Amino acid sequence: MTEPSGETAPEAVAPAEDLGEAPGAPASDDRPGEAEEPGTGGDPDALEQSGAAEGAGAGDGSGSAEEARAGDEPGSGDESGSGDEAGSSDGSGSAEQTVAGDEAGTADEAGTEAGGVEGDAAELSDAQAELAAQRELRARIEARKAEKSGPVVGGTKLSGTAADLLAAVRAVEGGTASGSTFYEAPEPAPRRPAAETAPPMTVRPPAPERPAAPAPGTTAAVREVLAQGGAPEALAGQVAAALGEGAAAALREDPWQLLAVSGVRPEQADGFARALLGPACGPGDPRRAVALTVCLLERAALQGHTALEIQAVRAGLAGHAVPDPEQAVETAVSEGAVLVFQEEETAEESEEETSEEQEREQAPAAPVLIGLDRYALAEESLADGLARLVRTAKADAWEGSELERATGAHGLVLHTGGEASRAEPLALAAAARERGLRTLVAVHADGGRRAAGAEAVTVAALLSGAAGPGRDEDGAFALDLLVVLDAPQLDVETGAMLVESLPDGCRLVLSGDPEVLGAPGAGRVFADVLAARVCPRVASRVPDPGPLGELVSGIGVGELNQVEAPGKEIVIVPVRDAGEAVHRTVQLVADSVPRAIGVPSEQTQVVTVGHGGSAGTRALNAALKQRLNPGPGRFGGYDPGDRVAYAPAPGRTVTGTVLGADAEGLRLRCGDEEVLVPKERVESVLRHGWALTAHQAAGTRWPAVVVVLPGDAAGGLSRPWVYTAFGRAERHLSVVHGVDQALARAVAEGVAPERTTRLRPLLEGLLAADEE
Repeated sequence: MTEPSGETAPEAVAPAEDLGEAPGAPASDDRPGEAEEPGTGGDPDALEQSGAAEGAGAGDGSGSAEEARAGDEPGSGDESGSGDEAGSSDGSGSAEQTVAGDEAGTADEAGTEAGGVEGDAAELSDAQAELAAQRELRARIEARKAEKSGPVVGGTKLSGTAADLLAAVRAVEGGTASGSTFYEAPEPAPRRPAAETAPPMTVRPPAPERPAAPAPGTTAAVREVLAQGGAPEALAGQVAAALGEGAAAALREDPWQLLAVSGVRPEQADGFARALLGPACGPGDPRRAVALTVCLLERAALQGHTALEIQAVRAGLAGHAVPDPEQAVETAVSEGAVLVFQEEETAEESEEETSEEQEREQAPAAPVLIGLDRYALAEESLADGLARLVRTAKADAWEGSELERATGAHGLVLHTGGEASRAEPLALAAAARERGLRTLVAVHADGGRRAAGAEAVTVAALLSGAAGPGRDEDGAFALDLLVVLDAPQLDVETGAMLVESLPDGCRLVLSGDPEVLGAPGAGRVFADVLAARVCPRVASRVPDPGPLGELVSGIGVGELNQVEAPGKEIVIVPVRDAGEAVHRTVQLVADSVPRAIGVPSEQTQVVTVGHGGSAGTRALNAALKQRLNPGPGRFGGYDPGDRVAYAPAPGRTVTGTVLGADAEGLRLRCGDEEVLVPKERVESVLRHGWALTAHQAAGTRWPAVVVVLPGDAAGGLSRPWVYTAFGRAERHLSVVHGVDQALARAVAEGVAPERTTRLRPLLEGLLAADEE
């Protein structure tokens, strides 16, 4: 069960005064909380009167939340919709919400809001920098792929266009046609055998700095081309960074390469091409076909797909007025811009011989998929790495819990359960250390380290070398056991880099809650490995305690139950419209929760469906700043004391507080660390953080959480979203409820769209399915 993904970096902030200006003292807000007129059960002061949940969306309902289309525009991540926002003071009602599915739950949901071309280009640079940091590791992965004796046999049942596509790709593989460097790799050196003793450690240097800015001459040349085509000259830096030293010539030769800058829409690239090429270009131009095919796959990656079915790609091209979508796909494949796949069936053949025609009728062939080599390489290297761990681990009889016994006997183990079950893999790590094993626990977010212990590190810090053990001469971690919590948050590229960094014989335990929202990047690693059944799976039997645990556990099985909350653990605040939702949210955070629950405002987190809309993160953050830390935004839109969400890399969100600014940039306090954000990056990697989306909040918990559900957010709800948002609260949960019966329907029926990936069949092809 997965969902559209997207926002991995904060929304761009309008530039203000220079960051080099001396910081000023934040204005204090001494106003008492505004008195609220008593309502019939909707006043936040109900926190002091009753703690019981008042029918949170209880009642039967039918229908399901609309699913986001795979082809949504990347620049339209905001949640928006139309329909009645009527609600009653007791939280019940029957107003149906009709939401524009084009924008609900798209890239805006998970952490990458493509609100502006410039901000998105910076995000693309972030991703490139992360990949550049792993270049040496990637070379070793490619060498491993070249070691295979031959290409995987697939697509034997194809004919017609699909067969032609496969033939084109195999021509690229065989060297008879030009293709990408994905298939070009040097002969690999034999992998070192598993060491009996600890290998010599060489500490990996910190990740390289972000690639240097393009040369002034390159940027100036690109600016001239952009001006000729009527495109904003402000894009020059991003285009030069995306296309390299010869950016100006490449752009003049193929104007549709402007789509390489994230956030540029196809119609904008078409207008640019017409201005440069005049009548020489048209909708069927092969250059346009290739660029649009790649663009469609990049958009799909923002929603979590590592590939798309060929019919979906053709339909997307037809939607952009490409006259011959089939020929367009063939052109993209033959030029090596995209790859085509068809996985072999893994089911056992029938004992009785049947004709080929009968086989087709009984078991349809696997779909033909189109993908980018970036994700193909990641999925194949991840599958190879997991299979290597399974095969090289030496079975040992460990005493202890079920999880300990499974880990001792296998190289790869999956562990599932809710928040309370996290104690089990932590106990496993402690027991492994007592056995003398080099053991490490990794979490997704910095906030998760608090519950995992002082020795835990984030996955990002581990891969960058900022934390964790050193690496040996082969680049492998000096580890015997790695326990990864929050495993559903692993995207395929991060998972591949992590697994390829583990030495032969190392044990890997992936632990997480399969009901939460999936990774903010492409892929669904944890879900695919679970579905492949290639290793032991240990399901925790430890229930989440208290009223909050009971509520969240019920949501996980599709039931929105009325829960007794004598300690005010759960409070429902019905609202009539989005304006009232913002007002009630501010009062809860600033006054009611601190006064009635004893949790200060700085430990209360607001979670909402999306960034846009009248009660999205932007509107809520503006209102919360005005109440909690008013100021002019003197430093790039921020003031000392502002709560911020910082995205150091795509897919990662860290909350912090602004300390001040100087000539170098903005200084933040994130957990126990002080972070400097260069002033040129403030707009692309920072946003105010009193309110987050559920994707940004995944992997972290707070003492108190206020979940905001305005009427126009109904279409963005799904069971995983509700499960994740409600599960962020440790002590208290307030639900600002304005979606009527849509909440109950989302919990009962709101399954998020599936992601199209290849990891499961790849694993099943490498390792026999284990049905135990």
